[in-house]
Amino acid sequence: MSALNDIPVETLSFEAARDELVRVVAELEQGSPTLEHSLALWERGEALAARCEEWLLGAKRRLDAARANVSDEAES
Repeated sequence: MSALNDIPVETLSFEAARDELVRVVAELEQGSPTLEHSLALWERGEALAARCEEWLLGAKRRLDAARANVSDEAES
C-alpha cells in the first residue's frame, strides 16, 4: 500500500491532510522498498504538514478576529 496520493495538497481540507499525513508517517515507519519512494513520501509528508499548519493558523486568525469583535462590541 502506498500513501502517496495524486490529489494536490493545496486542495485538501484540514481533516483530509491530517489523515493522509498519518498514513504517510505510518508507511515511512514501516520502511519503503526504495530510497526514491521514501523521499517521495517524505516530501508529501512535509507538504501535508505545511497544509495542516496553514489551516490551523487560519483558524487561529479567525478566532482572534472573532474575539476582538466581541471585545469591541462589549466596550461599545
